[in-house]
Amino acid sequence: MQRPVIFLAVLLLLCCACSEGTREGTDKTVFKYNQPEALSSLDPAFARNQANIWATTQLYNGLVELDQELKTGSAIAKTWEVSADGRTYTFTLRDDVFFHDHAVFQGGKGRKVTAHDVAYSFKRIVDPATASTGGWIFNDKVLTDATGAISDTAFLAVNDSTFKIYLNEPFIAFLEILTMPYAYVVPQEAVERYGKDFRAHPVGTGPFLFKLWDEGNAIVLHKNQNYWRKDEQGQQLPYLDAVQISFITDRKSEFLTFMQGKLDFLSGIKEGSRDMVLNNDGTVQEDFAGKFTVQKVPYLNTEYIGFQLDPTNLKDPNPALQDKRVRQALNYALNKREMIAYFRNNIGIPGHSGMVPPPLPSYNDSIVRGYSYHPQKALELLQAAGFSAQQPLELRLSTVSEHKELAEYMQKKWAEVGVRVQIDINQAPAHQETVDNGRAAFFMKSWLGDYPDAENYLALFYSKNFSPAGPNKTHFKNAEFDRLYEQAKLERDAKKRWAIYQQMDQIVVEESPVIVLFYDEVVRLSQNNIEGLEPNPMNMLKLERVRKR
Repeated sequence: MQRPVIFLAVLLLLCCACSEGTREGTDKTVFKYNQPEALSSLDPAFARNQANIWATTQLYNGLVELDQELKTGSAIAKTWEVSADGRTYTFTLRDDVFFHDHAVFQGGKGRKVTAHDVAYSFKRIVDPATASTGGWIFNDKVLTDATGAISDTAFLAVNDSTFKIYLNEPFIAFLEILTMPYAYVVPQEAVERYGKDFRAHPVGTGPFLFKLWDEGNAIVLHKNQNYWRKDEQGQQLPYLDAVQISFITDRKSEFLTFMQGKLDFLSGIKEGSRDMVLNNDGTVQEDFAGKFTVQKVPYLNTEYIGFQLDPTNLKDPNPALQDKRVRQALNYALNKREMIAYFRNNIGIPGHSGMVPPPLPSYNDSIVRGYSYHPQKALELLQAAGFSAQQPLELRLSTVSEHKELAEYMQKKWAEVGVRVQIDINQAPAHQETVDNGRAAFFMKSWLGDYPDAENYLALFYSKNFSPAGPNKTHFKNAEFDRLYEQAKLERDAKKRWAIYQQMDQIVVEESPVIVLFYDEVVRLSQNNIEGLEPNPMNMLKLERVRKR
């Protein structure tokens, strides 16, 4: 019975936002996007998925941020220095950044952000009482005491404008980690006022401020009139007056709503709509040409098949998968280029190199040579490993329904070299739990980069990162790889570090704990009256410079 009242409130809030920003009082400056996946929190401490990340990005800032080229630039911190030993980071804060106006502050006016707020926010992330999913960004990196716990002095507010972080040892990608939403700055007053309900009462420093969340239906954000950032001409940002987030879960309904002009933007085209909009070669079909803007850029997402190399938790371990010749043969048997053309409308780049995707500067497919389609080599390797038509290899591939068509295509290609593969379709949570706990011998997964450094991908093969606690889901272990990984973490010369990354990635190719299927691409659709919405390989959604004509 409450729903019509709440919906009316959403409309009224949007109208108010528009009348503040335009003479006509129309909705032309309200940017509308849909979030088909569940959005669980507006607290950056829980920004673990795209839904949470996109929303919190509009509400908060961190010390530093990524630009469109994935380079680290200033945000709340105007400058920073790294000590010669790489263990101390010193940030000098801007003096014009204020929290949103809110009742938690004296007189309802947002106060200035200080280094003490940064120290509080970072300590909160690693506090077990917070139960943040982002504690890993600091754990095992920042200074610890004699007991192994994070030191009280790891995060230090020297004064209101100077903030220091102390590390146990150099970690070359630490600045990139600080661009993640987990490291956004929050006010202690609001967190203490709302406790766990801070998830639905966010107070930040970002370009938009929170107005309403009707869970499952809409979130409304209004322009932050006191935002600290201006454009190159000195004009106040953001340009938009409001943002409305809807929650249409059905992808076909989402696409129809976009085609009706009721959404300004879509990220990704799922199977049902993809064939309708795109030709097999990835170009836009004639019926839709010019009706909206299509953007496609490489994405920091590697889709792969993993082999569980530790049989400890497997119900029926298959010794064949311990033989790298078998793993290499399964790799050679796949025509990745054909798979992308026919099943993904040419969205994606064939996985003919290692685990590190093309947008990262260390990627070099002429140095890290992966597996192209070569069925004869697959047959030869299988025969050398003791398998033939008379004694075929039999496997079970674990995946989810979203990847059923791809799995069936691969099943067919493997059958052509005499490998019989049964496909097990599981619900996503069950699939994730099975893979994380080492109970899937042969599985489909993807790795979406947390930050733009190859270390984030190569960490999947470091022996100290075994799942479920770490990202090494295959339990791959290689002494030379580990040595290079530890060397790369300390190497401050970028080109030398990239060379080490390439050596590590070549080891992954040779030992084949995974089959790299393809490197994903971001496809975005936007209405023709939207300007300044630029895609990037992290698929970030930054709306502060977006205009709606």
